[in-house]
Amino acid sequence: MTSTIENTALADHPLAALEREDLDLVVELVLRSGSLKDLAASYGVSYPTIRLRLNRLIERLQAAVEGQKPDPLSELLARLVERGEMSMSGARAVRDLVRQREKASGSEA
Repeated sequence: MTSTIENTALADHPLAALEREDLDLVVELVLRSGSLKDLAASYGVSYPTIRLRLNRLIERLQAAVEGQKPDPLSELLARLVERGEMSMSGARAVRDLVRQREKASGSEA
């Protein structure tokens, strides 16, 4: 007989903070014995694309473990890079520019 985790206990688990798409990626990764090459093939994407998705998932999971909310700008930029709509260097440049402006406006207050 297998036991199940109560919903209240599961709600506190860091994996509960992930979206369904991220949870599906975790399941596929485990079923493929951690092989990113096999995972990329199963999703029909390149290795760098699956690596980006996994990096995004790791960031979200780290934030959940630390009790932080994901950064919406970083999430948006990651999705754009994943879809090939923006380069990684372009995403970094946008992120860095926004952070510089946030720091500058914070020091003026």
